[in-house]
Amino acid sequence: MGSRNVPIDMINLRLILVSGKTKEFLFETSISAAAVAQHVFDSWPSEWTEEAVSRADILRLIYHGRFLHSNVTLGALNLPCGKTTVMHLVPRENLPEPNSQDPRKLGKNGSNSCCSNCCTIL
Repeated sequence: MGSRNVPIDMINLRLILVSGKTKEFLFETSISAAAVAQHVFDSWPSEWTEEAVSRADILRLIYHGRFLHSNVTLGALNLPCGKTTVMHLVPRENLPEPNSQDPRKLGKNGSNSCCSNCCTIL
């Protein structure tokens, strides 16, 4: 599906489902992630019948690998007007909690520090 002519004051969101199906929607910059989810739910594409959900409040947007909170607006993300932006749309009851104990973020000594307490001389 190619991008349509996008009005210069609007954002064209290309939403991708886990199944890989996509659909484009036009939004104003002032719309929140929750309102995007509600709009998509209310106008659920016929091509997405197999992926239908029971309520709008479980639809979550993912942008640049991060879940968007329901109150964030498209404008706050500095999305370019008049262009197409790609986001993922997934059904999920709750947003994941930040995990400060994520092993990928811990140093060798188990702290959240970016540096260990030793020096290496080469």
